[in-house]
Amino acid sequence: MVIVLFLVFATLQVFRPDFTNPPVVESKTLESELNVPEEIASILERSCRDCHTNRTVYPWYANIQPVGWYLMNHIREGRRELNFSEWGSFSNQKKRRKLREICEQVESREMPLPSYLLIHREAVLSDEDIKLLCQWTETEIEKIPEE
Repeated sequence: MVIVLFLVFATLQVFRPDFTNPPVVESKTLESELNVPEEIASILERSCRDCHTNRTVYPWYANIQPVGWYLMNHIREGRRELNFSEWGSFSNQKKRRKLREICEQVESREMPLPSYLLIHREAVLSDEDIKLLCQWTETEIEKIPEE
């Protein structure tokens, strides 16, 4: 039985997801369109980048299957929901909605995902981080013209 499990595990290692990040067009990024102060940029970098940009840094354990598939699924889902690297392609209405959702989801502690935080303790948001993010999103919403 152990040999069969080992062979199944070994076979799974052949079927790896493609961890190539899509290209980043700097003129379409969140940073190119919004005022992102250093303290906000720092929070977004440590708590959001891996799942919500095309700049994902894949950890070593992404090379172990089926963990890699699980991670890739979360990253695809995260990018589909909100991708800061594609910010410039959003309508003003969508930008305003996504900024509101950022605040709502960090306040409710839905983001970052608890499963991500198990391994990435540096991504945990403090109450002060959440307050800063929400103040920033409110300020930026006001700057985006309604369509």
